[in-house]
Amino acid sequence: MENYKADVKRYDSMQYRRCGRSGILLPAISLGLWHNFGSIDNFENGRGIVRKAFDLGITHFDLANNYGPVYGSAEENFGRILKKDFKSYRDEMIISSKAGWDMWPGPYGNFGSKKYLVASLDQSLKRMGLEYVDIFYHHRPDPETPVEETMGALDLIARQGKALYVGISMYDKDQTAEAVKVLKELGTPCFIHQPNYSMFDRWIEGGLLEELERSGTGCIVFSPLQQGLLTNKYLHGIPEDSRAAKESGYLQKDSITPEKIDKVKALNELATSRGQSLAQMAIAWLLKDQRVTSVLMGVSSEKQLLDNVNSLDNLEFSTQEIEKIEQILSA
Repeated sequence: MENYKADVKRYDSMQYRRCGRSGILLPAISLGLWHNFGSIDNFENGRGIVRKAFDLGITHFDLANNYGPVYGSAEENFGRILKKDFKSYRDEMIISSKAGWDMWPGPYGNFGSKKYLVASLDQSLKRMGLEYVDIFYHHRPDPETPVEETMGALDLIARQGKALYVGISMYDKDQTAEAVKVLKELGTPCFIHQPNYSMFDRWIEGGLLEELERSGTGCIVFSPLQQGLLTNKYLHGIPEDSRAAKESGYLQKDSITPEKIDKVKALNELATSRGQSLAQMAIAWLLKDQRVTSVLMGVSSEKQLLDNVNSLDNLEFSTQEIEKIEQILSA
């Protein structure tokens, strides 16, 4: 690949939203490196996706210690991409990482202890060749470790300058309220929450969105397309190359019921009438709520990335369209 020079018009068309009550604007669409950036994937394809994303005005790149496979390899590959292409653009980028899932053997490589979180971030920084990340998350709640210890670790990491902002992921409403309270008392506000959210998975509407709005915490949502279910991929059965066809996939075959496919087909018809693909409408549906700061996309190609970004061309929904969507989803 030739030397990279970013598109001078990269900020002209991307939409940016303020993250809670912070000083930071995030792109309406961010790039996640959960899939397609590991050691088993094509490095140049991943490199092309990151370059294309930045050219489209996507400034936020989301990773975690265990992204791969193998664990750590997405951060290593992203570090290689940064070194090759983005040295002069670091200050235009928001880079995040997380820790909370199993990462190495023994009692100190999982969940939410101070030892694990501090050690994990040190490893992540080394893999990516960075002095700091912009955001560091606790990746999931830990039922055993006191929230004061976990949030104390995030506070320490921020004070050490290893992360500019801290966040949480997959905490429910009450867990979020407690974490936000502890962080506020420590003097390091909770910057952002990363939950999963889609038309088919609306658990955050049960009070979490209200809690985030109340506390001034941003919200970036992942799995907006329900692992590909909210696309045209499954309209005619389960393709052999789809995530649902893989035994290790996060989208299980038995979750794709005839009733769900009927809903997908009806949603697809509505999307077509709006001049959008189903995926584009599903993204737009999430962004219609101003409490959603950004939608985190995982893509396997530059074309797919561009298609997703084009969802920003139509974020408006009529009352009738909203009612129709609710009717389809509740059927």
